[in-house]
Amino acid sequence: MDIIMWVLAGGVIGWVAFAYLGFNEERGLNVSVVIGAVGGVIGGKLLAPMFGAGAAVPGDFSLMVMIIVLASAAACVAIANQIHSRFGI
Repeated sequence: MDIIMWVLAGGVIGWVAFAYLGFNEERGLNVSVVIGAVGGVIGGKLLAPMFGAGAAVPGDFSLMVMIIVLASAAACVAIANQIHSRFGI
């Protein structure tokens, strides 16, 4: 259940970045949502345990993990936008 929440949160960040901030406009909405979702999974699976922000009981909701997921998804979308702007990839 946690992974689904991470993917949805990252997808929402990707959508917001595309719709309101204009990130990844040349590549499209789907790419922005996928980049955000991947960033969310990276934040939830890799970064949150590194910072010790896991839930006390696996499967429970943790606000700190969600904050890390949202931040990592936003960072991935911003990095992808910078890579596309600089190198055209």
